[in-house]
Amino acid sequence: MQQLDGGWARAWIRECARVIAEQRVALMELDRAIGDGDHGENLDRGFSAAAARLAEFPADSPGEVLRLTAATLMSTVGGAAGPLYGTAFLRAARTAGDDDLDPGRLAAMLQAAVEGITTRGRARAGDKTMVDAWAPAAQAARRAAGEGTVQEVLQAAATAAAEGARATEPWVARKGRASYLGERARGHRDPGAQSSALLLQAAVSAVHQVTVSEQES
Repeated sequence: MQQLDGGWARAWIRECARVIAEQRVALMELDRAIGDGDHGENLDRGFSAAAARLAEFPADSPGEVLRLTAATLMSTVGGAAGPLYGTAFLRAARTAGDDDLDPGRLAAMLQAAVEGITTRGRARAGDKTMVDAWAPAAQAARRAAGEGTVQEVLQAAATAAAEGARATEPWVARKGRASYLGERARGHRDPGAQSSALLLQAAVSAVHQVTVSEQES
């Protein structure tokens, strides 16, 4: 059974940094429509810092990588996103531990991230927040973990997160700055849900990167 180790986790955070930098302006535009416009900038700063710290202080296990990422996000990302993403990665780190990740533990890790976000932000599915990407992602991961590989678990999660982010567009927000807009929030995708979907797709891309690297070595 294929398992994911610290090398995959490091590749995931590097890919998160790359994708967020690439989508920085798009995320800022989404946030400008229903928030304060700095979501992309804040996440770019945070994940760039996390990738830099991992390069300087290599971590050996998934749990170590995710703990370092959580601490960096909490200290460098402004607004609500820092505590929320930091808590998500911290809870994921606790579940991941120091062992390699099989499909079941990977699904449990994503569920722990969701629980961290909902506890910290007091949001639930349907509130038009990042929960609307993470919650369906965790559910899809649990379903796939029964017979699927780690790659299939992550792909199921990423697909569900992307669908969840798109689903927020016609909704009225019930949490965060967007909730003050009422009906004017309709027609705009939630930026936190969109960035969450990008991060989960980055996890899939990291599996491909690690697999290719192993085949070439």
